[in-house]
Amino acid sequence: MALVKMKQLLEQAAKENRGCGAFSVGNMEMVKGAVKAAEELHTPIILQIAQVRLKHSPLHLMGPMMVQAAREAKVDIAVHLDHGLTLDTVQKALELGFTSVMLDASTLPFEENIKRVKEVVEMAAAYDATVEAELGLVGGSEDGSSDHGIRCTDPDDAAVYARETGIDALAVAIGNAHGNYPVAPRLAFDVLEEIQKKVEIPLVLHGGSGISDRDFQRAISLGIRKVNIATASFNSLTARAEEYMHTEGKHNYFDLNEAMVQGTYENVKRHIQVFSKPYQED
Repeated sequence: MALVKMKQLLEQAAKENRGCGAFSVGNMEMVKGAVKAAEELHTPIILQIAQVRLKHSPLHLMGPMMVQAAREAKVDIAVHLDHGLTLDTVQKALELGFTSVMLDASTLPFEENIKRVKEVVEMAAAYDATVEAELGLVGGSEDGSSDHGIRCTDPDDAAVYARETGIDALAVAIGNAHGNYPVAPRLAFDVLEEIQKKVEIPLVLHGGSGISDRDFQRAISLGIRKVNIATASFNSLTARAEEYMHTEGKHNYFDLNEAMVQGTYENVKRHIQVFSKPYQED
């Protein structure tokens, strides 16, 4: 198939009433595992990387690999910069061929958030790329280094924000958080329902790792089209690597490589299946 814009995948997901999985990757094995799952299930996905991960997974190395993997995949794949923190990083991702970018200005005042994101929308237009942004505060952070708390997205503000910025997808805060949840979150579906009524663009759910399958499906039924998964994939990869290293006999890189691919593949496959299953009310 092809490297495609994220907007195209979200529009397709909306027509099919499902969620599109956006899977964070940090090395070659994770890229291979995610693509393998997508191809096996004949389902488009988004490959993404957050700026906080770049100290371990440099953009100039990861970016070209992600883009090339998408180009050669047997399904459509978009490549996305998640939680960009600087305009320079956003620009670099676009230059590398990313088809979608996000500048996270959610901690800034409302008007300043709009101003910063509009700059990215103008920048991305030159590359015909999709733009995602966040309103409200999703708890935690991608790498666990900070937590500004959780503040649910205001539905009226969301309508203004989407209109003023011109973004293609809106990440909302409804009680979700990045990282490992100490207990299962209670998502504010009433807030999500109001946002869906007022905002016409696709909605995004961050902090997907740890949310129940049923809650995923309910959120998707209320307009969530992009679902971010990061921590669960890193955990699954680590578990498979540890399992291999605890086996008897001599160990080698090549079998370790396959264990890491397998761990990512299993987690991505499971979530794709969850996101494609319709929500059933009690």
